[in-house]
Amino acid sequence: MAIFSLDVLRARKGDCLMLHFGTKDDLHLVLIDGGPSNVYKPFLKRRLTRVHEARELDEKTALPVDVVMVSHVDDDHIKGVLDLTKEQRGANPDLRLDVTSLWHNSFDDLLKTKPDELVAGFGTASITAAATEFDSGSVLAALGTKMLADNEHGGDEELHQTIEVLSSIPQGRTLRDDAKFLGWKPNHKFKGKLILATEGAKPVMLGALKVTVIGPMLPELQALQDAHDEWLRAQKEKKQNSPEAELAAFVDKSIPNLSSIVILAELDDMSMLLTGDARGDRILEGMELAELLDADEAKEGWARPVHILKVPHHGSDNNMEPIFFKRLPADHYVFSGDGEHGNPERATLQMLLDARGDDADYTIHLTYPVAEIDALRKEDWEKKPARGPWSPSEQSLAAFFEKHPKMADKLCTIEDGGKPHLIDLLEPLEL
Repeated sequence: MAIFSLDVLRARKGDCLMLHFGTKDDLHLVLIDGGPSNVYKPFLKRRLTRVHEARELDEKTALPVDVVMVSHVDDDHIKGVLDLTKEQRGANPDLRLDVTSLWHNSFDDLLKTKPDELVAGFGTASITAAATEFDSGSVLAALGTKMLADNEHGGDEELHQTIEVLSSIPQGRTLRDDAKFLGWKPNHKFKGKLILATEGAKPVMLGALKVTVIGPMLPELQALQDAHDEWLRAQKEKKQNSPEAELAAFVDKSIPNLSSIVILAELDDMSMLLTGDARGDRILEGMELAELLDADEAKEGWARPVHILKVPHHGSDNNMEPIFFKRLPADHYVFSGDGEHGNPERATLQMLLDARGDDADYTIHLTYPVAEIDALRKEDWEKKPARGPWSPSEQSLAAFFEKHPKMADKLCTIEDGGKPHLIDLLEPLEL
């Protein structure tokens, strides 16, 4: 019987997942995101070492990994993978990996445009020369880093997301260079090109595993390119804008996490929807584009059950509406977040309750205990005085679950101490 299991790791405020598939005699592994700092050594490396030992590989034999996928450029998804690649680049890493491919959309590639107006105004040669003198990605990254350090915009989640993504642009470049050094093939199932959801695109196969790309979609990336081009024009015209104005073109509900790769992984009629930080409505559009959902509520395909749903953006209510949970009912909901930036949000859990009720059979997986999540959520709340004082009864997850005991019974929390948190959809994985 086949194995199809999601291995959920603690990743502080970020994501870190491992997808195991195949059979006991032919087991495969996909790593999805690596979390922020202080995730690789205490959690990811420890887990990879345990998998290596369980495969009964000797110290000199590398652990095979089919794909390392980084959903998008953002520190809480990419940093742990960079810690991994830095160690792999060393002369004698104590854990060796044999990675076939890196799946990742470089932010540089997402912004690779030459607006007609600029070409017409400066000429192709001038544009090339200007690109040497004016690296827009570096300037955006520096701008994002400065604003992130200033921490002046904590109250605006969309702006905060944008700042974090832009400040992480150099990390994407480092990852690309590391992958090239290590011989990881870039986007090898996509001919080395951007990983996109397009109408009529066929799923790709990793052995018996079928992978359908749900996002990002081409119109979203065009919106990002348009915002970049407008910003670039302003720089060429030497407009002196405040940092807020310079970033304004990138702050849109469709912009901050556009680059998130979203995939539906399927094996033997079982499925996992892995969503990165994408917006719920965009995921639904991507499912419709892939003909996995029907856009018409009256038609039979209006809902698409999945067996595991990684809740987008750590359970932020900014990315979610109740209709998302109604159209994509799941057996297992994974909320990856420790309370930093308020995630997972109580409002998102309320949306899940409103959509599914508390009598349906499903499990909620949290990467940290409710009390620990609430402690950081409280800290985040108190950084924004305009919200008023923190009220445990009104804001805490603990009070929410006390109010809804049937939903509380559905909770399953990752334990500390290294015990694997596996969601087995087929034969149990013994690792």
